[in-house]
Amino acid sequence: MIYYVEDDRAIRELVVYTLTNSGYAAEGFENGKSFYKALQKTKPQLVLLDIMLPGIDGIEILKRLRTDVSTKNIPVIMVTAKGSEYDKVLGLDIGADDYISKPFGMMELVSRIRAVLRRVEKTDDVEEYCYGAVKLNTRTHSVTVGGAVVDLTLKEFELLKIFLKNIGAVLTRDMLLEKIWGYDFDGETRTVDVHVRTLRQKLGNCGDVIETVRGVGYRIGGPK
Repeated sequence: MIYYVEDDRAIRELVVYTLTNSGYAAEGFENGKSFYKALQKTKPQLVLLDIMLPGIDGIEILKRLRTDVSTKNIPVIMVTAKGSEYDKVLGLDIGADDYISKPFGMMELVSRIRAVLRRVEKTDDVEEYCYGAVKLNTRTHSVTVGGAVVDLTLKEFELLKIFLKNIGAVLTRDMLLEKIWGYDFDGETRTVDVHVRTLRQKLGNCGDVIETVRGVGYRIGGPK
């Protein structure tokens, strides 16, 4: 089930119709109040969330989703006004998995939804990755630093995992965009920098294990 929160009825109905015809169960909501009511009954696979909404806006809804233990891992794609870089970066910083700008094509939207769901559904044979005091467990989807639990968004978790799976290797921003976001993110490598910054902050004293390789990208476990 995919939930779409959009106050424009014509857009909402078109998107729900397209998703239904693409093989997804989908339901649309005109505001945060009706969305939360449905959320109490059924947790969706993914949420499409417009930023400009009456009452509770999309950013506030995203914040609430990410702070609620029952919804924090639900993938969210933000729908933003064309050219609104601030909204894009803010949404990604809070924990959105992707964004799409209006006006958007229906096939592009379906492609992005599929890419996000593929990433979420991927399994990993190795359950635990470690580097120093940092431990990541894929089975329990948990991260600890020195035994203390660290609460990460889905994107931050995937970013840390790819670093820990490639100890010593330099991962370029473009490579991280492709592997974690699933496609070329229009060269917007700032997205990676935003997520690395918040990940470092959440890792606290161990945040500096993620090294910046100037002009290239990032790595964990480089030569000393």
